[in-house]
Parts: sequence; C-alpha cells; structure tokens
Amino acid sequence: MKSIINLKKLFILSITLLTVNVAVAQEIIPEPVTETAQDSVKSNFDATKVDGVAAVVGNYIILDSDLDKEYKQLEAQGVDINVIKPCELFGKLLENKLYAHHAIQDSIEVSSAEILQQVDYTIQQFLQQTGGSMEKLLEIHRKEDEKSYRDEIFEIIKNNQLASKMQAKIVEEVDITPDEVRIFFNKIPKDERPLFGTELKVAQIVAEPEVSEEEKQKIINRLESFRADVIENGASFRSKVVLYGEDPGMKESGYIYTLDRQKPRMVKEFRDVAFSLQEGEVSEPFETDFGFHIIKIRKN
Repeated sequence: MKSIINLKKLFILSITLLTVNVAVAQEIIPEPVTETAQDSVKSNFDATKVDGVAAVVGNYIILDSDLDKEYKQLEAQGVDINVIKPCELFGKLLENKLYAHHAIQDSIEVSSAEILQQVDYTIQQFLQQTGGSMEKLLEIHRKEDEKSYRDEIFEIIKNNQLASKMQAKIVEEVDITPDEVRIFFNKIPKDERPLFGTELKVAQIVAEPEVSEEEKQKIINRLESFRADVIENGASFRSKVVLYGEDPGMKESGYIYTLDRQKPRMVKEFRDVAFSLQEGEVSEPFETDFGFHIIKIRKN
C-alpha cells in the first residue's frame, strides 16, 4: 500500500550566459609590447579544457570524460574502483568499443526493452547515493534533464551489450580441452604464474510461490475496509499507511511520494490511477507488479 501522494509539476528553463571578450580597434599604432602587456593579453584569453577526444574506434568516439563516467558506473555496481588503474580502464573501453563496432558490422541486435530495464535499475542505484534526489543526481553528472541522462545511460548499456554479444560470438566456436590448458599453464615459469583468489561455487533453489485468487481477494477486502474507514469514519489515511503499509521505501520518503508527469518514476498502472484522482480522493484497490495499493491525493 502506498502512502499519500504529493502531486507536483515542475517546469525549469535553464539559460547559460556566455561572456565574450571582443577587442575593437579603429587605429593600429605600432609600439613595443612589454612582457607585462603580453602576460595581460594571455590572461584575458586563457582557455580551459572542458573535454577532449581520447580515441576513435570505428564510428565510436571516446572522450576524456568517458573514463570518469565509467568509474562512476563501476562504483554504482559496488566495484572497488581504487584497484583499477586509469590505463587499464581505458584499455577496456577501447576493447569494448572495438567489439561494439564489429557487432554493428555483423548486424548483432540487442533488446531495447531489456536495456530500458537496466537503465531504470542503474538510475535507482545512483539515486540511493543522492538520497533519492534526481535533481542532485543530474547536477553531479552535469545533465540538464532526466531524458538526456537516461539517453546517455541507454547508449552505454547498449554498447556494453553489443560488445558482450560480439565477444561471445568470437569464442563460441573455440574448443579448448583441459589438457591444452594444463600444458599451456605448465609452460609458464613458476615465478611468472598469475595468482588466483579462492573461488566458491554456491548452489541454490529459488521458488516463486503463486498467490491464489482467494488470498488476493483477502488483500483487496482488507484494503477496501481501510478505504471505507477513511471515507466514512474520517480515519487518518497516513496512520493506516504507517501501521499496515508493507512498502520498504515508505519510511525513507516520509510516507509521501511525489509524482511528476514530466519525470515519471512509478510504474504506469500506479501513475494512471494517481493522475485520475482529485485532491483528497482515495482510490479503489488496484494491482501492479509490486502488489496491491490504495492511494490518496494531496496537491501542493
């Protein structure tokens, strides 16, 4: 069950003002330029490097900033980035771009739906680091809006998938026997052999129980009783949320969700119900992939 919804629309116009130094001369009078004057001219036109092209692989361009973005991606995935040297990461970027380039040449396709799911997951991981603030996240990554940020992550994940599929295609017909691996390894001098950490193999059984229609109806009936208590008896909706809600993210949000048509974060079924309600109205029970819900609207 979701908590009270705070419905809000934001329209932001960002304008960047650039100050340009323009020198206008009506008459040129030759005179010696002193060292101080030269320094002054240089100081007025000092350039700051914003970004640069680090490498070009096929149709792909790797920018200097791509290295920082890759570090942030790895950090969001829980990888210890302190043990990864910039030259190693740059080499990996070159390799991935090469694979992705050849994947396109070989007409290898990836699923857009699957990529979009990974984009949502990646953004949720980043949002945990900013306390759920999309505005702060966009500021950190220097993006003007959520759409451009999502598009950038989409391209990164797409290229990674293309590279992965191309790499798999290259080695799918490679057949190496254990004896060949053993012979190759034994030829390496003992003092030059790589060290491998301990590896564990874990087996598990995952069971996803099916909920019967009878159990679903019990949940719906319970939500309907909560709704009736709020509407007919004036009971506190928020108290019901605090006492009976089972959404693990409610406490962090203060039992209030903010929905914005321009920046949708909830699933479509949830948004459709929320935006169909009037202020103060309590919804009928409805179902999403995350469970059954009733919601109440409050506008700013």
